[in-house]
Amino acid sequence: MRQRVLQLKIAVLRHLAVSGLALLIGAGGAFAQSGAPANQDQSGKPAAGSAEAAKDNQRRTDEFAEAAQAINGPAGNPECVWLGRRVVRLMWRDDLDTAFRHLDLYDRFGCPGGHVQATFRCLTRFGAQIDDKVQKSLDDRVHACWINPNAQPQAAAAASPAPPATAGNAAAAPAASPSPTPAASQAAPAK
Repeated sequence: MRQRVLQLKIAVLRHLAVSGLALLIGAGGAFAQSGAPANQDQSGKPAAGSAEAAKDNQRRTDEFAEAAQAINGPAGNPECVWLGRRVVRLMWRDDLDTAFRHLDLYDRFGCPGGHVQATFRCLTRFGAQIDDKVQKSLDDRVHACWINPNAQPQAAAAASPAPPATAGNAAAAPAASPSPTPAASQAAPAK
């Protein structure tokens, strides 16, 4: 009798275990198909995201139009502007492998390589003004340097109000440093 009760217990536990396992597998599949509850509650957010995306697309279109007006030749073409600015951004972030792959595409479109070099040179001049934590500061500076690779940081510093002592020291330092070098080199051959 004990053996029959023991076998009955084992049979009941076995059926419960199999039923529980089937229930867990079925519930896992149902949760996977329905998605997370947080994703279903975002019905109002796509409208805000699409408005933001439209604004971003309009900004990009305006930047390409500005570049086409400001730059004569192939460097003003939209594909050259997009790839060139991307190459400069990647070089700034030290992702040289990806930058060189993009540079190959840039060359394949017939875009001038010298413009990338001049833009990167301009970007290095403004390096202190770029905040690595703010993506937009790098993008804006790359775009500004793409439009005008000959931009100088002193023009940006002069536009912002600065204390008179700093402005005087900054103006005196560049004038003083070139003078001694040419005078010394001219005085030596004269003797």
